[in-house]
Amino acid sequence: MKKIIVPIDFSEHSEYALNTAAKLAKKNNAELLALHMLEMSEVMLTAGGEEPQKVIYFLKLAEQRFEDFLKKDYLKDIKVTPIVKHFKVFSEVNEIAKKYDADLIVMGSHGASGVKEFFIGSNTERVVRNADIPVLVVKNHVPQINFEVVAYACDFSEDSIKTYLDAVKIFEKMGSKMYLVYVNLPNDKFRNSLEIERLAVNFFTKAEGNLDRMDDVYYTSDYSVEDGILSSSIKIGADLIAIPTHGRKGLSHFFQGSVGEDVANHSTLPVITFKIKS
Repeated sequence: MKKIIVPIDFSEHSEYALNTAAKLAKKNNAELLALHMLEMSEVMLTAGGEEPQKVIYFLKLAEQRFEDFLKKDYLKDIKVTPIVKHFKVFSEVNEIAKKYDADLIVMGSHGASGVKEFFIGSNTERVVRNADIPVLVVKNHVPQINFEVVAYACDFSEDSIKTYLDAVKIFEKMGSKMYLVYVNLPNDKFRNSLEIERLAVNFFTKAEGNLDRMDDVYYTSDYSVEDGILSSSIKIGADLIAIPTHGRKGLSHFFQGSVGEDVANHSTLPVITFKIKS
């Protein structure tokens, strides 16, 4: 992990994200790309007369505020590259990630106490759906970023194998113990124990060519995937919840509806998303 992007909007939650990203940067000797997207309307940026002077004034004011915001003690000894964009287009975060070859995006989110939507209409949702790299979402101050135990939501589908292997690499570098959480639902997706085991065997055989991780699978039954993930994360003592997504297409297979939204809103734990790539 060499480069980490942190979108900054001066809110308390973006500072939580910046602080978390700083801890990750120190641990991995990584560079922080602090990104601020101005809310300057196209009218102001293209207007004639006295408007250009006003635009220049507001741009300099915002850039100064951004510079002051980055004067944090916890950023000392970390390489921080400030990036200012003149439009608030969250899909651009992925373009910036590509340009700078970033490995991770860290964002703050209000969660249930503020912005309800996580995967539906929020700024975080826009970033997650457009990002090709993992997005770590935090809702509060994260004292430690050891992430010793990770609850990774998995439906054992073959199209999520590559994403799973990418996650394995990241968590192995972090020294994390990853449990794959499978939630069995009381509907047409219900499977008995033997069927679930067959799914897991097929998944691991195709993913890694062995069944060494079978002991790391945590099966649970619940009325919803989000409830199953949240309860399982508590039972296994997780420090982090990981969820694979299909980006703009929505969530994978049994991750239909508002699973990501509900997990992020109701979990006090950080949530990291991994995009499933076809």
